[in-house]
Amino acid sequence: MSGVRVVADTASDLSPAMAAEYGIDLVPLTVRFGAEEFADLSPADFWSRLATSSTLPETAAPSPGAFEETYRKAAAGGAEGVVCVTISSALSATYEAARLAAESVAGTIPVRVVDSRAVSMGEGTVAVVAAELAAAGRSLDDVAAGAAAMVPRTRTFAALDTLDNLRKGGRIGAAQALLGSMLSIKPIIEVAGGKVEPESKQRTRAKSLRYLADKVRQAAPVERLTVLHGGAPDVDVLLDLLAGVCPRDQIAVADVGAVIGTHAGPRVIGVTFAVP
Repeated sequence: MSGVRVVADTASDLSPAMAAEYGIDLVPLTVRFGAEEFADLSPADFWSRLATSSTLPETAAPSPGAFEETYRKAAAGGAEGVVCVTISSALSATYEAARLAAESVAGTIPVRVVDSRAVSMGEGTVAVVAAELAAAGRSLDDVAAGAAAMVPRTRTFAALDTLDNLRKGGRIGAAQALLGSMLSIKPIIEVAGGKVEPESKQRTRAKSLRYLADKVRQAAPVERLTVLHGGAPDVDVLLDLLAGVCPRDQIAVADVGAVIGTHAGPRVIGVTFAVP
């Protein structure tokens, strides 16, 4: 392995297959169900466990040591540098852990840490762009700059079935404004400025899906459009609504995994894309 190695964390919702395809090393956040802690729950296993759990799970950022181990492995494999893309620093201590680890290995391999200011495939998109630049043989600084340039271009919107997970997990922030009449309202959230913010209130699930499609339509032309969901039964409905905006074969579909799913809750569905 030579050139630049790209590292991300599992809050990116990059599947193991996608990470392998792009040569991205994933550092896991952990998810706790009571006394049980997991770093490798698949989305299917997570949603199944969540459905039968009497308590909401919790998440924890990786330790600096976990990032340091990954950086040193890249160095041992011949990498000339590492670009590490993390979940928004406003939502997790992951960025700080990655940065501290970068300082620890400064004498062994140079590391550039990029705060995606995003979650799920918003972060994943930034990491994929970095990996594409690395595969093209670009320098460490060029790969880091290319990833950083994607941050302000990336948009993420999602429709939630419940705010319980965000509220109890302490990540709700200004989205508290969406509380109230929760049985009849399907809230839309946006990741803006690195935080979870309220975007709108829709009266039904069907309206929330149409609203998501409209957000993409209003931003068109868009790049790297991904539909993300946590066991949502109506993914195909949203894909059909997006058909007039972007060819179906150009829309990626990603599973929301344990880390983001812990806070977003079951049946979350959303879109992430890049604007020009």
